[in-house]
Amino acid sequence: MILKIVALFLVFIGVLGWFGKMHWIGGKALTQRKCRSCGRYRIGKGPCACGGKRG
Repeated sequence: MILKIVALFLVFIGVLGWFGKMHWIGGKALTQRKCRSCGRYRIGKGPCACGGKRG
């Protein structure tokens, strides 16, 4: 019984990891929020703290 629970848990974790690697779920939203100059994630709508022109 415990072996079945462990096996189902591992399958569940594997499925979650598979969904996490899919880029169509939200991968583009994160890449659009990166600064083009330094590559850091921007928070909010303001310019990046690095002072990059394209921020």
